[in-house]
Amino acid sequence: MMTNPGGAGGVTIGDAAKASGVNAKLIRYYESIGLIPQAGRTASGYRVYSPAEVNVLRFVKRARSLGFGIEQIQTLVGLWRDRSRASAEVKQVAQAHIDALEAKIAELAAMRDSLRELADACHGDDRPDCPILRDLAGP
Repeated sequence: MMTNPGGAGGVTIGDAAKASGVNAKLIRYYESIGLIPQAGRTASGYRVYSPAEVNVLRFVKRARSLGFGIEQIQTLVGLWRDRSRASAEVKQVAQAHIDALEAKIAELAAMRDSLRELADACHGDDRPDCPILRDLAGP
């Protein structure tokens, strides 16, 4: 249950964490790097988050789940807040991320194929000769 520790619609960091799926430590980190604004404080010093800030945290959580980095997320949050932005700007960020993911996938596939070739060449028996170790040792 969300509490209201000192402001209309405000919730504690624990409640913001539960509502957004972002743990409190990450919320404090996101504040420290300016990804989300510094939370307001109650008279007793507790952080208070507005519903809009909780929505930003959900946005960040989803963007992280898609593999976007912090800088990309900062850009996306800025674009999300800017109602006069062109969708082309958003698509450009997404396309750059897709391109990076595809390059990483190709790199991982090449690594898998090389390792599979080495594993297939290994007899996997009691003999000490091992093409895997020979390859790792290099020329």
